[in-house]
Amino acid sequence: MDAEQVVSKILSDAQNQADEIKKESDKTIAAHQSQLDAELADFDKQTDALAQTAAKETKEHFLAAARMQNAKDMLAEKIAILKKVFDNASERILKLSDEQYRDLITKLLLKAVETGSEEVIIDTNEKRIDQPLIESVNKQLEGKGNLKLSNEKAQIGAGFILSKGNISTNVSLDVMFEQARIDLQIELAKELFGN
Repeated sequence: MDAEQVVSKILSDAQNQADEIKKESDKTIAAHQSQLDAELADFDKQTDALAQTAAKETKEHFLAAARMQNAKDMLAEKIAILKKVFDNASERILKLSDEQYRDLITKLLLKAVETGSEEVIIDTNEKRIDQPLIESVNKQLEGKGNLKLSNEKAQIGAGFILSKGNISTNVSLDVMFEQARIDLQIELAKELFGN
């Protein structure tokens, strides 16, 4: 074998080895590419699932917030309506005839009296709760009626305060309406937020 043939043989063997190395390298690259494609596909699936979950959670959050805001708006509207109702009722009571107003006060006094010996404190501008009304209530208390119209006056609007010693019971219309308003607002809040 001459030198040219030896060089040709070496080059041919080197080429064959290079081809084998390239084939193995291509197989390895293909396997890695296939594994990478599978991992990317799995990553895409996971990303889509996370995106869908996040979108669903965001949607649910927005819906819950919208429902809560709607309930709050509804509660505020109901409270505003209650205020109008109580304001209207207060105006109507103040516009009652003297006889109707005295009947109302008589009923309130009979219900509020505990011992029958309390003093009745009225508003500084009150003209319809007077001594004859107190005497009439005392008669209806059947023996335990010893109410007295106090010389003390208070800024309470319509209604009265029953006082005996350190104990006072405010039966002014403003206080009664405010308590009724609070009770109704509590009921409305329970309706909104559950028990």
